[in-house]
Amino acid sequence: MIKVEFTIEPFEMGEAPERVTRAVAAVEALGIPVEIGVFGSSFTADASQVGSAVTALLDAAYSLGATHVTIDTQVVS
Repeated sequence: MIKVEFTIEPFEMGEAPERVTRAVAAVEALGIPVEIGVFGSSFTADASQVGSAVTALLDAAYSLGATHVTIDTQVVS
């Protein structure tokens, strides 16, 4: 399993902007639950799913005005 942590900029105070909610929805549409945090969000998936999940996340975020997306991955048991 691989844990993927991500942040989507620009940041906004208050509720998450559409570029974040749509990126999360794109990952969840693949059957992968996302944990939303204050300073970033994350999901854990099989290695075979990570590529398509990250692609969906990036496509959604950048199409809605994201200027920077940070992604960090690590192997978890």
